[in-house]
Amino acid sequence: MLYIRPGSQVRQLLTLLSFVGEYPFRSLHLLGNERVYKALVHKLTAVQTYRFPQAETELTTRLLTVTGKANQKTIRLYKSALPILDWIHPQANQYYLEAFWNHHFPGDKTHRDRNHRVAEAVAMCMRAGIECRPYRLPQLQNQRITKLILNDPCFYLAKELKRLGDMEMNKTMFTRMVGTVYAGNTAYIVYNTRDSVMKWSGKGEFKTLHYVTDISRLNAGFDATPSAVLFGESENVALNTLIESDKSKRPEFRFDIIYRNIHFIPMNEFGIRQLRFLSVPDWKEKLLDLIFEPEVRTYNRGLFEYDANVNGVYVFSHLDSDLARLVRFKEAITNQNGKYEVLCYPHQTHFLREYLGRLATIKTIDMDSVEAELDPKRRNLLEQ
Repeated sequence: MLYIRPGSQVRQLLTLLSFVGEYPFRSLHLLGNERVYKALVHKLTAVQTYRFPQAETELTTRLLTVTGKANQKTIRLYKSALPILDWIHPQANQYYLEAFWNHHFPGDKTHRDRNHRVAEAVAMCMRAGIECRPYRLPQLQNQRITKLILNDPCFYLAKELKRLGDMEMNKTMFTRMVGTVYAGNTAYIVYNTRDSVMKWSGKGEFKTLHYVTDISRLNAGFDATPSAVLFGESENVALNTLIESDKSKRPEFRFDIIYRNIHFIPMNEFGIRQLRFLSVPDWKEKLLDLIFEPEVRTYNRGLFEYDANVNGVYVFSHLDSDLARLVRFKEAITNQNGKYEVLCYPHQTHFLREYLGRLATIKTIDMDSVEAELDPKRRNLLEQ
């Protein structure tokens, strides 16, 4: 008999599948220890008897099924296991059946890839402490200004946003957007490009930006233009995306024109740690306060995109992983005289050296130091 206890790996996997439908086998490492989760998935594909500590009933069934090959291998709930979702949350089973066609998944690669991109983004957000369960979040509306979205960080799936739009909006939502994070009084439109170069859809992205801006005004009570989060498998994805953007023949559709700020988050343990920073109010300002003395900072009044001038050296902080700012910084210093320096995390050095070449020197700061300043939970762990 297997008990599904709160906080257990089985419970986490069940919860995830209850609203993403399926999960890519190749991305189990995003949930935690890859070896442990692979063994768990294998165990759950066999018939087991399950018991929920708070319930008096038992269920004997296979819990999971794994189909597909290679990178298309996908994990889904076994049909006879669906009643177990009632143990997860009173609305989980109903949500699942309505969202995934009564447990009938389209078999084409396009639908599966999109489900996988959504699931990976959700896994990252869950690990970062961001609430993602649609049946636990306030339902969005588009009728009046009311503060439904409170201060706790949350992630709304793209399908939840699409339900509020008209037919024209539904067409433009077929972009790589997978949802929107609300954290620290900011909206972040979320994309997941996996291991590919990000391909922007031009006017569709502009419409998506304005649409989410309106939804945020009505439901979160702020008018600021959303930023963006771009998930990718590694820093190489960020590098290749920047290189392709530089080659664009339609500069008005470049990502740094569509979004003033776009934060690249690698889908690994470093990325999960970076993602937690978004939940800290004014996190970017606090980062700069941590690094620089007030007298050397530009406070956005510099002649180009840099953060401080230290003894004649123009210093740019990439600790926010903002690709749009990085593009503007590179464009400003190319073919210019001066001393330039970029500050980053150690795992970003190769990417920045490849992109900037000899234009600037690279210096690093340990992520533990930043977490100790921005993340109270991490600070407590370090002090123990």
